[in-house]
Amino acid sequence: MAEETYKFDVKMTCGGCSGAVTRALNKAKEDTSAGVRDFSVDLETQTVVVHGTAGLEAVKARIAKTGKEIRSAEVAQA
Repeated sequence: MAEETYKFDVKMTCGGCSGAVTRALNKAKEDTSAGVRDFSVDLETQTVVVHGTAGLEAVKARIAKTGKEIRSAEVAQA
């Protein structure tokens, strides 16, 4: 599967919120079969960017497990 870049607008109001998303994505990054190569979490802009071979819905599900509201999810333009 080709590598994609996904951009998520995630409602995060504090460091605990962004920390929860970071922990969830770190677990995915550590699991080589999960398909997450790299990611960034920006609390100020409430943006999460994920690079990897995982599908959009799979990454979205990992973020959703944190209980944070995902306001939008899209394939980012290169």
